[in-house]
Amino acid sequence: MFRAPVNRMMRTLDRSFFQKTVPLSAATIFDKQSIGSIKNELLQSKDLLLANRIIPVRAAREGPLENVADHWYGRKNGKQDGRKCLLLREDIKADDAKTWSPTIQRLVEAKSVELRPFTLLLDYDYFTYKDIVDSILPNTELEEMPVGFTQVGHVAHFNLREQYLPYRFLLGEILIDKHPQARTVINKTDDVGSHSEFRTFSYEILAGPDDMNVTVHEQDCEYSFDYSKVYWNTRLATEHERMVSKFKRGEAVCDVMAGVGPFSIPAGKKQVFVWANDLNPYGYECLERGVAKNKVREYVKPHNMNGRDFIRFASEKLYQQSPRTVAHRTKIPKAEREMSPIRQRNPKLFHTEYLTCPRTFDHYVMNLPATAIEFLDAFRGVYASMQELFQPYTDRQLPLIHVYCFSTNSEDEAVERKDICERISKRLGFTITPEDEGRELEIRSVRLVSPTKKMFCVTFRLPAEVAFTKR
Repeated sequence: MFRAPVNRMMRTLDRSFFQKTVPLSAATIFDKQSIGSIKNELLQSKDLLLANRIIPVRAAREGPLENVADHWYGRKNGKQDGRKCLLLREDIKADDAKTWSPTIQRLVEAKSVELRPFTLLLDYDYFTYKDIVDSILPNTELEEMPVGFTQVGHVAHFNLREQYLPYRFLLGEILIDKHPQARTVINKTDDVGSHSEFRTFSYEILAGPDDMNVTVHEQDCEYSFDYSKVYWNTRLATEHERMVSKFKRGEAVCDVMAGVGPFSIPAGKKQVFVWANDLNPYGYECLERGVAKNKVREYVKPHNMNGRDFIRFASEKLYQQSPRTVAHRTKIPKAEREMSPIRQRNPKLFHTEYLTCPRTFDHYVMNLPATAIEFLDAFRGVYASMQELFQPYTDRQLPLIHVYCFSTNSEDEAVERKDICERISKRLGFTITPEDEGRELEIRSVRLVSPTKKMFCVTFRLPAEVAFTKR
């Protein structure tokens, strides 16, 4: 009864088509003071209408309630008589006492309520995106209805299957109507990175202006960029947060494929020293702007280099540069200031801590799943002749490597783990196995990219045999 009208031949959106009236019954309450108690009784007896977005408490009108349709969101039509009425579930008929429950029968006999017909008006605004799409797509296309999309700022991003392409502009128009935060709807027309080494993609505008300049927020950080020129995946927000949580205050991180900074900038906010790099010149510009906007210049150093070259460059430069110390000021809580014995003379408002950047990295992050494993050969000899910087000569451990990659979506994850370790071992020139607990190995599934493709994050401690080998 509350489903959208069906028109599977619609190719141009006709919003007026979705108007419909729903015949109901309503219990008009004689005593205003009894509204709450009667509503609770009808709730308990399951007689009250409980439909999405429908307000069951309505103003009663003079005359037959079915003569004037009442709008679904409560807009009042017709002359009011000052009383309230409660909408009842669809199968209850005002003129057929056989459909009444014992609760309704009792309330009517006690003259607490009277049942009258009620006409409810539904329109295009009532129905959801899914409701509308479900009513216009052919039945043969409803098994995998295109309801999923990615939201990046004001841009809604479809990845439509071929069978839905004839309906793409219709879908885009409906989506903008039903999701006010979306102003532009696009459909990806090729795979990410298929026409650019910067992981961008070609797209088609389905609805709204061709405006890809977006602003997004993640982990209390703000990023602004042209979505058509850089890679950004909203679905990785949880992964970004998980990775940043691994970094400790005062550590040094090398973000080899940083993009616009979803790892680097939040890390900088928690006082982690980050050398961030991206090959894309425009991505580098956005990274620089993001560092400034989020006030992490003291901690995040953007670069624009090839990832393989950057691993060696950053490792050498970090060691060679003079130790850099940053003064970090935090506001002292008022209660703590008031407890200070010198508060009356010279109250301290801030506490200053000094953090010194380490001379070797604690973490390397390589978030380029399609090819990141291919860059691992850059770690061979990265700390050649520098053994004295690490255990057992100091308390410094060799860094953790966090490399993202794709693999098949196998029913047996052991197959995937074995394949990933073999690929990593080949590039490192050193054997790592799935059972290699001594390397602090973790192979974790991040997300399912497609039915046959899965994204993983592999973490392991850089082997001394790799780090210290001669170049």
